[in-house]
Amino acid sequence: MLLILRPLVWFNSLVLAIGRHVAWMALALMVLVILAQVFFRYVLNNALAWPDEAARFLMLWMTALMAPTAMRWGGFVSIDMLPSALGQRAGQIMTFLLFAMALAVLLIAVQQGYKHTFGFGGKFNSSSLRLPLEWFGMETVKVKLRYMYGSLLVCVVLLISVTVELLLRSAILIVNPKAELPSVGAPIGQLGAD
Repeated sequence: MLLILRPLVWFNSLVLAIGRHVAWMALALMVLVILAQVFFRYVLNNALAWPDEAARFLMLWMTALMAPTAMRWGGFVSIDMLPSALGQRAGQIMTFLLFAMALAVLLIAVQQGYKHTFGFGGKFNSSSLRLPLEWFGMETVKVKLRYMYGSLLVCVVLLISVTVELLLRSAILIVNPKAELPSVGAPIGQLGAD
């Protein structure tokens, strides 16, 4: 199992590090977009049409890219009294079963994310987001909603990868509680320490 775990840890570490950096850029852009809307609305008394949807777009992508990192390092709210009370091996078995159930839900969610992104809903255009290609002598293009819905699909795929890693870690610890597992890198608060 370690032969499968090591490349998966490497892949997850790389992809999640990239995702965290893109997520903080999305957060910074979201703040700028909201501040621009406040300035235009309250100072110039001329509200813009696109900042609300742009901020929502950026928030969805920021969340999609940070959720797998949070799951990997135990950043989600959880109640771990029962696995701790069961003892090491029984607690690991329970953790394994919980990750297996999470994986089952995520496999269903990936189907829904795919349908939403590439199916009927993804064919529509955004009501206010447009790429201003007229600046380059081309025609303005409306942004398709699939680029917003794609955040759900990307999030679920990354969560599946992290869940498989956590399942493998848990299975190894069930068999050998003293096994030396590959490191997952720095905690969430130390983004540059990867």
